[in-house]
Order: sequence, then structure tokens, then C-alpha cells
Amino acid sequence: MLANVALIVQKYGGTSVGSPERIKNVARRIAKFQSKGHHLVVVVSAMSGETNRLIALAKEIQVHPDPRELDVMVSTGEQISVALLSMALMGLGIKARSYTGAQVRILTDSAHTKARILKIDEDRLRADLDAGHVVVVAGFQGVDEAGSITTLGRGGSDTTAVALAAALKADECQIYTDVDGVYTTDPRIVPEARRLKTITFEEMLEMASLGSKVLQIRSVEFAGKYKVRLRVLSSFEEEGEGTLITFEEDNDMEQAIISGIAFNRDEAKITVLGVPDRPGIAYQILGPVADANIDVDMIIQNVGHDGLTDFSFTVPRNEFIRTVDILKSQVQPHIGARDVIGGDRIAKVSIVGVGMRSHVGIASRMFRTLAEEGINIQMISTSEIKISVVVDEKYMELAVRVLHKAFDLNQAS
Repeated sequence: MLANVALIVQKYGGTSVGSPERIKNVARRIAKFQSKGHHLVVVVSAMSGETNRLIALAKEIQVHPDPRELDVMVSTGEQISVALLSMALMGLGIKARSYTGAQVRILTDSAHTKARILKIDEDRLRADLDAGHVVVVAGFQGVDEAGSITTLGRGGSDTTAVALAAALKADECQIYTDVDGVYTTDPRIVPEARRLKTITFEEMLEMASLGSKVLQIRSVEFAGKYKVRLRVLSSFEEEGEGTLITFEEDNDMEQAIISGIAFNRDEAKITVLGVPDRPGIAYQILGPVADANIDVDMIIQNVGHDGLTDFSFTVPRNEFIRTVDILKSQVQPHIGARDVIGGDRIAKVSIVGVGMRSHVGIASRMFRTLAEEGINIQMISTSEIKISVVVDEKYMELAVRVLHKAFDLNQAS
């Protein structure tokens, strides 16, 4: 993977540090890298389940916890992890030093529970690295200009690791998870799913946004923006090259038209019937939804007849009822729509691949494959390197399996 001496940022998630024994295993892995002369910055999450426990505890005191105080509380989970890992490294005779986000001075904005990183002061870290220390940093957290502790939102430890790698100009950022890389699809649905040796940032960004849970989407965006060499590996396997996320399309890279299939059950579809077919109607429908901070994904407006049309879109499943309430109370009376209908038993299935740019007939093959299995497509959305369809939830796993076979994803090129 890496030749010669390198500066590496490693990130270990909650399951990787979920118990004292697992923390000791992580320390032994780090020791192997250090024995080869590499300089290491290690980012860790809270122990598995700890963040959820702290949030539940806060809600016992305050139904809707104050965001600033919640950040103060949940950030302690990572503080425990960095201290324990540093102790484990010291037990192996390795010099180690732990830091919270505030101690590093990972400067963020003041959007508590979902802050964004603005700047990192890496001077302390460089001094420790030069002195031969392994630097252990709490993921998921930072500090704003007022000195208040902030957190970066779920999966924020990935973003911390990539941001540190960018600031330090690291040779590689390694994300250790409970899987050994990025797969063509979820092996729990398709046992023949294959680990990819490489995938482009564009493809990984699409996969993350479409439902793949391997990497947090903000971390992929960050890595692409700052050209951070990113690799996904398993913390439970001693060897393996994982999946390298590359900066640009490589013509020799596995030569796959489609790299993977993503899916997402967290979808609900809503249709506003009998909408006046006039300019600005989309804004009149979606404006109140956006004002309620509800994300809209796929949108379809049917061809109008007799001055009326139907307008369909998808939202996260947990926002379905709230969205319907907004439409019925605020939008339907205002625009004179006939009705608002919908359902939350749908799923989105997507094929992703940079090879779509240079190959024709991909969409037709996808649609034919689904049609042969009697799977009805309710909505379609496309980009340069992805095609997404909405289907009935009960057909989701079948759709993933037949598409995986249709595009030969179980076979390495």
C-alpha cells in the first residue's frame, strides 16, 4: 500500500474501539505501522453505543436538549476513547498524546450538533509528530470562535480525519470500519458482491449520497476538494488493501461500466393531484416544504392536460407525515389542487459508474432487466454517472440482485 516513510492519518470507528480488548488491538495495529517508520495521527470515535447513550440521557432531562449543552455532553464519548487508546499505546512502549478537538483547535462555525470545519491549527500536532509521538485526536468535534465545544453531526469522525489529513498534507487517510472496503453492493443482499480495489471520488460521492453507509458523505466531499488520498479498510483484518478512492477516472481501473449499486429504504413518495399547469407552480408547492427544512430528492411533473398536471416528489420517510400535513394545510388550498396522496413503502435503487459517460444503452438495459422481473418503475432520476429509480419497497432486494447480475458486477474485469 505505502512504500517508504509516510505521514498517515488513520480513523477508527465506534465498533473498532468498542471494548478495551478492541482498543488494544487497534494499538497493536498502530504499533506495526510505527515500526515501519511511519508518522501517525489517529482519529477515533466514541465507543460503540456511547453517543446514543449520552443523547438518551440528555433527553431524560430535557425532551429537546439545548444544542450547545448537548455538544458539551456528547463530545465526552470521544474524549474517553482517545485517552484509552493513548494508554494502550503507552502500554506497548509507544509515545502517545491525546487531544480533544478544542485542544488541537479544530475551528468550526457555531452550528451546534452539525458544525462545519473552518480551519485547523496543526502546529501542535506537527511538533508532537516530530518528537516521535503518535497523536490521537478525538473525532466528531471542534470549537467555535467563542470557545464553545461543537460537534460535526453523525459520522463526523470521518470528516475530522480527512480534514486533518488535508491540513497536514498526509500521504494517505485510512478509514478503518467493520467492512474491508467498498463493495459493488451490500453483501448481505448479494453474497456475490465484490470488493472494489479502486473507485473514483465521483462514484463514491454518488454511492454515499444514494444510501451506501461505508463513508460519510461530507468526508468524501472534503477529500475530493482537498485531494486527500483516501482508503477504506477493515479494522478486524490484519492484512488487506481495502478500497482506494482515486482522484480521477483511470482508464485501466477495473474497466467497469458500472461500479456499484446503491439503495435506500428511507424514502416516501408524495403526489399533488390536479395542480394548475402554470409557471412558478413548482415553487409554490415546494417552497413551504423547504421552509420546513425538509429535503426533497426526486421530482417529476407530468405532462399537463386541460390546464392541470400532477406533481410528484420524494422526501425522507420520517418526514412523510409532516410533509403531507404542510401540503394539505398550506399548499392545497392556496393553489387549488385536487388532492394530496402518497406512501412510504418505496425504495430507491441506483446504478453508479463513470463508464456511463462513454457507453450507450445503460438505462435501457436497467429498465429491461427490471421489466423482465415484473418490477414497476415509479420515478426515474439521472446524472452523468448514475441512474436512480423508485420502486415498491417489497421489490428492492430483488431489483438489486438482478441488476448486480445484469451488469456483471460479480466478475472482476
